[in-house]
Amino acid sequence: MKRSPFNRRPRVAREADQLVWLAEGLARSSSRVEDAFWETRLVTEVATLVDAEDESALTAALDRLSQSGERGFEELADVVESRCESAQLGDGENRGSLLLLAIPVLAWSRLRIPAGNLPDALLAQLRDDLQSHVLDKGARVALGDFLFSPDQLPQGYIATANLARRFFAALEARRPLRLDPTDFVETGQFLSDVRYVLAAVAIEPGAPLFRWQAEEVQRDAQVSAWAAAAQKTLAGAFPACAFEVLGPEAFFAACRESDRQLRPYSLNAGIEFLRATLGIEPAQLRAFIGGFHGHRLEEYRIGLCLPEGEVVVHGLVWPLLDAEDENSELAAEIEQRLRDAGVLHIHVFEQRFPLEFCDDCGAPLYPNEDGEPVHPEMPEQPTSPSAHLH
Repeated sequence: MKRSPFNRRPRVAREADQLVWLAEGLARSSSRVEDAFWETRLVTEVATLVDAEDESALTAALDRLSQSGERGFEELADVVESRCESAQLGDGENRGSLLLLAIPVLAWSRLRIPAGNLPDALLAQLRDDLQSHVLDKGARVALGDFLFSPDQLPQGYIATANLARRFFAALEARRPLRLDPTDFVETGQFLSDVRYVLAAVAIEPGAPLFRWQAEEVQRDAQVSAWAAAAQKTLAGAFPACAFEVLGPEAFFAACRESDRQLRPYSLNAGIEFLRATLGIEPAQLRAFIGGFHGHRLEEYRIGLCLPEGEVVVHGLVWPLLDAEDENSELAAEIEQRLRDAGVLHIHVFEQRFPLEFCDDCGAPLYPNEDGEPVHPEMPEQPTSPSAHLH
């Protein structure tokens, strides 16, 4: 009886090995000629795995490359993200390009931040805003009629690729993508959060995508004009909210940028929330900053206290992103952000806090003045009738 080899490697391991080899080859290439070889092979291999919906091989390779600390991770991540958020139209020299864009909106409110379907009139105006300020005149665009919260976005590469295909089909049909809210989880309730409007864009072969690629205009000026226009357009979708519209970018880049922008935005929102709710000015607050660790430093947490007492009235989380670690100057950045917001009394703890959460509700615990992780407790005080969001 013929035996199977004892050391036969699983298919996922073999395919991950191939991705790692190709990505490391591309990372170590020393010429454009060599780049072309490695990149062509890597793009083909990734496309095969995405089409087969093989998420495990993709994530296994990325996990291994992330631990090596070399550029191979960035090379593979770029190719995987590109394959999931974009596609090609046509064949040969006539191939155009499709791209899934995300428009992040940072928002905060003492009420629930909206999510869900958007009306057609708003979508039509937002489409005009995109084409007037951001997209090249020859680009075609189709929006989704849904305001996504972060936990309603596709989870993983394959889910993103599948959603992108739905957007591309809507674009080809020249209609908005209709999304059923019952297909998505109910979003959590936070003081500050990000929302996303998604869109598919198509361009002809060799054509520019964004307005600043084709005209002698400044990108920052165009994005500022877009933000001002979109702020007016989206006002009806964010009642009782303060919000800020960011520039549209490719899906994965937009998600990363909104994560970065949300950290200082949430800090300012928390301070403004206390001013509006308790009538306390930032200079009266005391802030206590601590690093919270799992296997490594995962995040900083800021406990905000009133002028007197040990009670933390509000807490803020500043998560580590991308390549940030214990050597990053994040504590100093947080301290400066607090000072810029008007907080004068700031203490940074040197101790390592465990990554603890409330046993009853699962909320994070925040450091008080004694260096003890505690649950925030707002004082029983009626909201000032003159408080407003700005």
